[in-house]
Amino acid sequence: MQLQPALVNRATQKRPHLYGVDFMRIFFICGVLLNHTTTSSLTRMVDKNGWPYMTLISTHLMLHFTRMGFMFMTGLVLTLSYYNRNAWPTFFKKRFAGSGWPYLLWNFLLLFAMMLFSDPHLANLSVFSQTYWDAIIHGDRFYLYYILITLQLYVIFPLIVKLFKTVNHHRLILVSSFFIQMMLMFLIKYWVSRIDRSHWLWWFNNYGDNVFTYQFYFIFGAYTMLHYQEVSAWIQKHIKAIALITIGLGLGTIPYFLWYNESVLGLSEGQSVSPHQPYMLVYDTMMIILVFWLGRKYAYWRQHGIWQWAETLIKNGALISFGIYLDQELGLNILDRALMLIKAPDWAFFWALPISYLFVIGVSFIVAWFCYKVPPFGILIGRPQWHILKKNRQVAHRRQLKNETIK
Repeated sequence: MQLQPALVNRATQKRPHLYGVDFMRIFFICGVLLNHTTTSSLTRMVDKNGWPYMTLISTHLMLHFTRMGFMFMTGLVLTLSYYNRNAWPTFFKKRFAGSGWPYLLWNFLLLFAMMLFSDPHLANLSVFSQTYWDAIIHGDRFYLYYILITLQLYVIFPLIVKLFKTVNHHRLILVSSFFIQMMLMFLIKYWVSRIDRSHWLWWFNNYGDNVFTYQFYFIFGAYTMLHYQEVSAWIQKHIKAIALITIGLGLGTIPYFLWYNESVLGLSEGQSVSPHQPYMLVYDTMMIILVFWLGRKYAYWRQHGIWQWAETLIKNGALISFGIYLDQELGLNILDRALMLIKAPDWAFFWALPISYLFVIGVSFIVAWFCYKVPPFGILIGRPQWHILKKNRQVAHRRQLKNETIK
């Protein structure tokens, strides 16, 4: 089964621009920054039983859909771009370079900054080298785990494409993937998280960095792209029910955390706010569907007279959304240091959250926009201004055309 005609992208055709995807990029990255800014505020609070802390932590699960939203987006965009190209060597070269170089560089730069400002032990070359190597292979620093998961996805993405091209019943693939995901969530929540895993291989022990832990969201993104109009029509038909259910599930995360996870199951705070739970699979899926609908509405509004400043903001934000994710640690680290210097009651940090959030967004956007505009820093956000290999190919192509003309 092929992509629908309006969305088919043969190698010789220009890829269509889905403006709804721009909106989704902005929505999800803003959600990620809010999630991480909230964490910074929580770590500064002293009274773990006070209302400021309990209010923030009890609503923390609501924001975890953003991680899964990024996984969905990755599957959707990769399918749009590469489903019909069948040029996997080029795919691997481009995608691994586009994500791999920023991953390596940000790990290095942020560790170097740690050495200068907070951890002088890293000045020892052997310590720095080992720490850097551990950060690269584990993806456990600076919120860069998403990049490590994406690199794993690139390896198996040709198999996902092969699966959809081989199995004609795409809905069966989606349903089976959801069932497998639900079983994984039950295993992680009620078994894996409660046993000693110290002797396990790292890739299984740290399941949050394992690409198969998110397999449904990648499959869901691919399915949505392959059946874009069909999925859009179904969502539009049932949007009222979808919105009500999603809002209910979002509010339901509060008693799910406070009552079920902590009181009934007696889970630790970390386990209680984990995104890897059966309930969260349902909530995340519904949130992704709702945000997808909002993206479609944005695309409609854009065609029927949206404010110019809003369109420009979303367009530019979408261009550098990957960069915002990569450089977010800068704004968060500055915020953490500023909060440490402030002596104030917990309620002050609670009410200051909007200011903290706007600060992190502002710093992240400015840094990403600088990298996007100023060579050679574009390589830090996956948008290099200098394409040496591309220029070589262009020169070779011009020479070939010249030789053919002479002949």
